[in-house]
Amino acid sequence: MSVLTRHPRYSALLACVLVGAFFMLSGPSMPGPRLASSTRQLLAQEDRRYEQQLRDRQALVQKWGPTDDEVDSFPEPSSGDFYTLWDFFIPSFRCPHTTERVGTLGDGGKWVCGLDRVARQRKPCTIYSFGINGESSFEAALLEAAPHCQVWGYDFSVKSFGPEIANVSHLDARAHFFPYALGGDDAPHAHPPTFTLQTLMQRNGHDFIDILKVDIESAEFDSLDAFVDAFIPAPEYAARHPHAPANDAPVLPVGQLQLEIHAWGDNGAFKHFRKWWERLENAGLRPFWTEPNLVYINLVRGSKPDLAEYSFINIRGEHALTSDKY
Repeated sequence: MSVLTRHPRYSALLACVLVGAFFMLSGPSMPGPRLASSTRQLLAQEDRRYEQQLRDRQALVQKWGPTDDEVDSFPEPSSGDFYTLWDFFIPSFRCPHTTERVGTLGDGGKWVCGLDRVARQRKPCTIYSFGINGESSFEAALLEAAPHCQVWGYDFSVKSFGPEIANVSHLDARAHFFPYALGGDDAPHAHPPTFTLQTLMQRNGHDFIDILKVDIESAEFDSLDAFVDAFIPAPEYAARHPHAPANDAPVLPVGQLQLEIHAWGDNGAFKHFRKWWERLENAGLRPFWTEPNLVYINLVRGSKPDLAEYSFINIRGEHALTSDKY
């Protein structure tokens, strides 16, 4: 004799549970968030969410300013102001693909969005790296992960890529080094020879950079200003906020940017820095990762925390990070 036969109350209880489950599963459900069906839709959803970060930024300015002119980027401990410049510019945008650390741990490695997609894309990929300083683990790891990529490296302070590339023949064959500086204007006869990013792209015959790394000791401000100016019309800067419809806005010819920011001197003044940062946002760049340069803080005791690594994704254009037809 079964348990249910011996204990009819169990049978009744089981029947109630089954009927309840049927109505719970078959009845109308509360509508949940709509799932994006494409990378483009994911980016659009994330960018709408990112707009809250812009409102939060302005609220923080009003709290500690209340104007840009009155915000001290790195207030003295005695001021009682508990923030730094970086709190206004958090990397709240989510990369919709795999995010991974590439290169050495510590100084030199970078956080990259969607490297697996870049590695699988149909067209050959192009990497630009400014600031080599004898260490090329990041560039070497990119070349290993994506055999169809080539890297163009620039640094006037050294004579070649680091040993991670220079001593590995199959990587060195896809690496091109020049002892030039990156700047806001072309000065080919200066010492060192200096070029804008757009000029170097023209010289190399490139119309797009898949991965752009910049670590050039505060020259990033003038250099990226000139780069944005070359592709994004000035009226874009006067927009009410840094967002424009992705399909209508001008496109910066880069997929993602790994950038060390040196907020030194006037470049670190809050009003100047915010204007420069929002130019990057105007150009479609969204920060998805950051880390402070603690090596610098450790080496230069008593220094301000004015160096930080940021990674940005370009949400505009058709490339491996924005399109599913890559």
